[in-house]
Parts: sequence; C-alpha cells; structure tokens
Amino acid sequence: MGAIASAVAAPYPAGEGAAGEAAMVERGQRALGDIAVHSRLADGTAVCLRTITPGDAPLLRQGIATLSAEARYLRFFSPAPALPEPVIARLVDVDGHDHIAWGALCTECEGTPAIGAVHAVRARPDGPVGEYSVAVLDDFQGLGLARMMTAALLIQCRAEGLGTLEVHMLTENAAAKRLVKALGAEWTGASAGVADYRIDVAAALAALRADTEAQGVQDVFAALGGGTGG
Repeated sequence: MGAIASAVAAPYPAGEGAAGEAAMVERGQRALGDIAVHSRLADGTAVCLRTITPGDAPLLRQGIATLSAEARYLRFFSPAPALPEPVIARLVDVDGHDHIAWGALCTECEGTPAIGAVHAVRARPDGPVGEYSVAVLDDFQGLGLARMMTAALLIQCRAEGLGTLEVHMLTENAAAKRLVKALGAEWTGASAGVADYRIDVAAALAALRADTEAQGVQDVFAALGGGTGG
C-alpha cells in the first residue's frame, strides 16, 4: 500500500532543505495546531502527524496509560501507569520554539488514538541545545513512526535555531540506541545505567533525507517543504 502525504495549513514554506526551513523563521509565531502531515506506516496504517498543543493533555495522558509497563519504564524511567499531573503539564507546555513537540494519531483506528510523540526541549530559553525524547505505543513500534515524527521535529528544530539535541536513555533500550545511531548520534558517556548521546540536527536531517527506502519519512519532508535534497 503506497504512502500518501499532504500538509494541512502547514506554515513551512515550499523549498529545498535549509532554504525552506529558514524562511519559516521569518514568519514569527506559528499556529501550532494548524500543522499536520498525513501518511502511512510501513504496514500501511494511516496516520496523522501534527504538532502537540497544550490542549492535548487528555490524549497524552491516555497514550501513556496505553503503553506497556516496559515501554513506560524505558521512556520515563518508571513503570507507573500514570504520570504526575505536573509532568503531563510540562509535556504539553509546547510553544514551538523552546519546546517543540510532534504527536501521531492513528486515523484508521477507532477513536483516532494518539500512538506516539516526540519532544525537543531547550536546556535554556533560546539556547542552541535541547533534549530529545520519543515514545511509540507498543503495537506501532518497528513501523517507521519514530523516524517520521523525528523528521518533522528536526525540520522545526533547524528552523528555530535548535542545532544540537542531547539524549539520555537507559542502556538497555536497544530500540532507542538503533534510532539515535541511525541519526548519526555521538555517544558521550554513561552513568548509573543511563547512556548519553548527542545529535547534530543538520547531520540527522541529512541522514533521514538519504534514507529513500523510508517512504513515510520522505513523505514528511515532501509535506513540510524540506524536500529530499541536501
């Protein structure tokens, strides 16, 4: 089943690579809820990727509860079925600049549930370094969703001047290791069972663009105006 891509009220202007992304910066404030990309996962499941907004707390809360205990442990370092409300509030406190976040909805599933999310949060306001995190519901892992969401996130990170992302993961999280290595991440150390990596946003975008076999990822670039060029 072929992938389908479209952008809904996308503020990313048409253009190749950094040129299109840079033009987005000049637009100023984004209407976060108006950005969406429709595509399909590797198994043909229809999905919608869109920016997360503060109103998405119920969707996020439900998605976290749907994660398996193991998946919650690997993402949040805790198997607890629910996160404290202050943590949920921080996850949806998205402004599109200091906190950039994308979520994915299964558009062919009953109730259109949230099935994944990816975040980049600056270490300090307007600084060049942030922290990257990603989570995908168990039933949708291994289908390219994490890379699709990451491509969208990185396009916006680059447009917003966020050039480096740090990753902190449990050393046992093999799937996360594979993902960040595919993005060209550099290992920077490990302590107390937590491994640290650093991602160069521009290099990671180049790696994703070069993966022409990942149709969903290429759909994201096409829909958001990043193109598939360098």
